[in-house]
Amino acid sequence: MTAGTREFDIIVFGATGFVGELTARHLAWHAPTGVKIALAGRSQDKLEKVRARLGGDAADWGIVTADVDAPSTVDAMVARTTVLCTTVGPYAKYGEIVVGACVNAGTHYTDLTGEVLFARRSIDKFHEQAAANGTKIVHSCGFDSIPSDLGTYLLYERARADGAGTLGPTTLVIRSIRGGASGGTIASAIGLADEVTADREARRIAGRPHSLSVDPSRETPTQPGDLSVVAGASVDPSLSGSLAPFFMASYNTRVVRRSNGLLDFAYGPDFSYRETMAIPGPSAVSKVGSRVVQGALAFGMGALAIKPLRPVLDRILPQPGQGPSEKSQAKGKFIADVYSRTTNDRRYRSTIGADLDPGYSGTAVMLGESSLALALDGDAARGGATLPDRGGVLTPAVALGDALADRLRAQGFTVTVDELT
Repeated sequence: MTAGTREFDIIVFGATGFVGELTARHLAWHAPTGVKIALAGRSQDKLEKVRARLGGDAADWGIVTADVDAPSTVDAMVARTTVLCTTVGPYAKYGEIVVGACVNAGTHYTDLTGEVLFARRSIDKFHEQAAANGTKIVHSCGFDSIPSDLGTYLLYERARADGAGTLGPTTLVIRSIRGGASGGTIASAIGLADEVTADREARRIAGRPHSLSVDPSRETPTQPGDLSVVAGASVDPSLSGSLAPFFMASYNTRVVRRSNGLLDFAYGPDFSYRETMAIPGPSAVSKVGSRVVQGALAFGMGALAIKPLRPVLDRILPQPGQGPSEKSQAKGKFIADVYSRTTNDRRYRSTIGADLDPGYSGTAVMLGESSLALALDGDAARGGATLPDRGGVLTPAVALGDALADRLRAQGFTVTVDELT
């Protein structure tokens, strides 16, 4: 399927939701002239109101009504577009029908999932068919998991170009973050907690470090734990104090390891990967703070599974479709550094960051640019042809690679790789 041969280049499905509308707004103001975009969801009236609010080039966008509870409407929707960009979650509940329709129609796909069980089922059910017909199914195109996945991929590329050997122990460090978790992310976490509580096999898959891997037998068998407190100096000599576990490590780490497998384990036989957060302050403060974060994460995961606590959580946590004000989002930012020491004992650091709320405005830019990359950058007739020529259930790094890095830089993101001395 060639871009430009369908009615639309991109359909944003779930455009009446909070992040869906943010993504549509980004596309309205930043998509190149001539890109054909439509908004999709269950209510035409709500979609028209969203379109009226967007401004930019959105006035002429199409409106498509579709509902995952009516699969034929989903089939009809995806057949009209080159790329289906969906924010309709939780994906474990709503995503499988959409992915299946896209694979059957040869329609590329992007989403924001951070749900390991959904991603695993998507791989098992659709990877081979998508690989055979050249469809790119690209999960996790937001803050989960682009900084992790693309940051590691850029390290690999730089080390290879420098002849520095392959990657060894590699660690993401969230240097700075300000912003909130979205209601959709929280709903997904609650759904995962329910499933792993009720199903032993689901619990085993969710806890396995190679749960999204291509071939676990070829992975480095020992991987760091997701809830470990780490000495900064053990990651890189430039770091001090203690590093706390990062709350999305249990998903992002699996995505990065899948990228390594999809690239035929090019990151190297000594590659391992973990994710952490910097705790500012003197060494003693960071050590205590890291332990507090560790305990809070362990308690939070357990609390989500306790159904009598749900009414309390519902009162204090954002609900799906909700999000912060524009003023609050404007204060958001994130900086993610990924450190690695290669087999030739050379040290590298990649950095991906932006002055945007990571879970909202920042994620909307990442999802929008990922969708534009799929729509435009693989089509030689439209000045593209820079994407890898492969299909399947892919990761952002493997599906989009340097094209996505270039697009994020053009949107004001910091995307760099440095050798450390």
